[in-house]
Amino acid sequence: MLFLIPHIFTTLNLFCGFYALISVLNEEHWEASWAILLATAFDIFDGRIARLVGKSSKFGLEYDSLADLISFGVAPSLLIYSFSLKSFERIGWLAGFLYTSCVALRLARFNVKSASLPFHFEGLPSPAGGCILATLVIFFLHLGINPGYKNWLILIFVYLLAYLLVSPIKYPNFKSLKMGKKQTFYLLVFFVLTLTVVASYPYLFLLSIFILYMFLGPFLFFVNFFKKLVQKNFKNKKKISQENLTRKEI
Repeated sequence: MLFLIPHIFTTLNLFCGFYALISVLNEEHWEASWAILLATAFDIFDGRIARLVGKSSKFGLEYDSLADLISFGVAPSLLIYSFSLKSFERIGWLAGFLYTSCVALRLARFNVKSASLPFHFEGLPSPAGGCILATLVIFFLHLGINPGYKNWLILIFVYLLAYLLVSPIKYPNFKSLKMGKKQTFYLLVFFVLTLTVVASYPYLFLLSIFILYMFLGPFLFFVNFFKKLVQKNFKNKKKISQENLTRKEI
C-alpha cells in the first residue's frame, strides 16, 4: 500500500490542475489561482514521500510530469490569458502557448537529466513558474487592480518566465542542505517568523517570495560568471608575472 501514497498525491496535484482549468472557463480566477498553489503543495509532497518510503519509480516520474504539465503548464497559461492577455488576441494566446510549450520542454529535459543534476534545477522549476502567475493574479484581485487593456508588462513577463523555464540557468533545489540540531532550531524560529509575516500580508509576501526565487537563478549565474572571470584574470596575471621572473633570471 505504501507505493500508492505518492501516486495519490500526484493525482491530487492533477485534480487541482483540472479544477483550475474549470475555474478559468467559468472566469473564476481567484479559485483557479489558489488551486494552482494547492497543486504545488501536493507536487512537493509526492516526491518527498516517494523518496521517504523508498518507492520512487520511472512510472511515478512520468506520471508526475504529466500532472505537472496540466497544473503548471496549461492551467497557469490559460489563467493569465483569461485574466490579462485576452485583449492581445493572437499575440496573447501565442504567449500562453509558448509558456505551455516551455513547461513541456522543461519537464522532458528534467526527466532526462534529473539523475545527473542532484543539487540544482536547470531552468526555473515549472511549479515555481505556475505559482508566480497564480500569485500575480491573486495580488491584482486582492488589490482590486484591473490589469488594463493590452498590459504589455504582463505580456513581457510571461515571455521572460517562458525563457527562464528552458534556460540553462541553475536554480537551487535545497536538497543538499544539511543542518545540525542547533541550525534546525534557528531554522524553526525563522520559519515561525516568516509564517507570521506572510500571514499578515499573504498576497504581497507570497508573490515576493516567488519573484525573489525567480531572480535568484540569474543572480547566482552572474555571481559565478564574474567570480570565474576574476579567477581567470588572476591566473593570467600570475602566469605573466612568473614568465617575467623567469626571463629576468635568464
